Amino acid sequence: MLSNDNKKKLRTMAQSMNANVQLGKGGLDDNLFMTLRNELEAHELVKVSILKTCDLPVREAAIECASMTQSEIVQIIGRTFVLYRKSKKNKLGLNA
Repeated sequence: MLSNDNKKKLRTMAQSMNANVQLGKGGLDDNLFMTLRNELEAHELVKVSILKTCDLPVREAAIECASMTQSEIVQIIGRTFVLYRKSKKNKLGLNA
């Protein structure tokens, strides 16, 4: 569980990031979850953009992605959400 201070730090970092992953009409599938797991291990912080062709509500997609990748939702803004999961190397140095 992330503390409020850690979430604030992660939101600040995510603000300048481009979306690493895009969710489109394919929806939530195994390839998306595998990509998210790889990105989370490589970067710890992943920004996901939901395209207009996707039928899923943003909050529902964020919750499902977080549960399937054992990550935490940092924030949801518009059609974008940010996920965090500490990697084995703890690259961002958070004690979460």
